[in-house]
Amino acid sequence: MAEQNHTSAAEFILKGLSDQAEVKAALFVLLLLIYTVTLLGNTGITVAIRGHPQLHTSMYFFLGSLSIVHICFTSMVAPRTSVNFLLEKTISFAGCMGQAFFYIVFVTTEFFLLAVMAYDRYVAICNHLLYSSVMIRRLCVGLVVGCYIGGVLNSIIQMTFIIRLPFCSFNVINHFFCDVPPLLALSCASTYINEMILFSLAGVIELSTISAILVSYVFIFFAILRVRSAEGRKKAFSTCMSHLIVVIKLYGTAIFMYLRPNSSYSLNTDKVVSVFYTVVIPMLNPLIYSLRNKEMKDALWRTAERITVRL
Repeated sequence: MAEQNHTSAAEFILKGLSDQAEVKAALFVLLLLIYTVTLLGNTGITVAIRGHPQLHTSMYFFLGSLSIVHICFTSMVAPRTSVNFLLEKTISFAGCMGQAFFYIVFVTTEFFLLAVMAYDRYVAICNHLLYSSVMIRRLCVGLVVGCYIGGVLNSIIQMTFIIRLPFCSFNVINHFFCDVPPLLALSCASTYINEMILFSLAGVIELSTISAILVSYVFIFFAILRVRSAEGRKKAFSTCMSHLIVVIKLYGTAIFMYLRPNSSYSLNTDKVVSVFYTVVIPMLNPLIYSLRNKEMKDALWRTAERITVRL
């Protein structure tokens, strides 16, 4: 047993969400449906923004970038999880590390993007006369690239320490994808340093970005109060409401998952929360932005009509 316990695991087994055949079949259909809606919604937003000149502004540029992140983010988890409901649940060591790496990249990028989108709304409402001259294309592209660089750096730091951990013969991951907490729980060595790195980086990223968002919205709030007409205040507030809803959903879930005490940590609970975090939120965000934005709604309808005519 001692020799076996020091044998490095070449592959992992993803335990998934359920072992019951009926439940797995239902989950397969549900997840496939959600993933399809997510792809259609986020791809539709991206195509609509590119195809309509009136949407070629910084606000929609960042929204399109967020949709691309959601497509990549969900595609890292949903297809593999769907297959695991029906077929084998094994994943190679390299495949698991790769999934965890890109998962961290896209999650971190989303946090930074939401902060950038809050800054964009701040400039649009508080400095609307200078908006077009400040939020130029070069700056917008640089901000999005910076978000991805931050995501890659965070992932490199975390994965550098995770990949060195010995996983021995314990290769059953109590999760439906390779996330950091279940990987740490699987290691047969001390993960104290990894936990401190995870907590510190997650704390710095979430607190810095939420601080930037809160500061932006404090200035936005006071700027809206100075608007004399009720119609003007309503219009200014409506441009921020969709973003605020997305921020509340994302940060609330992330804080629950990564910034709570170890004594309250439960992998079984986190699996349920992760379904909402990795699959449901990316599906809901296109609906939130399109239903509350007349320009986006009209652009999506015109895009759908063009596709229908071509078919």
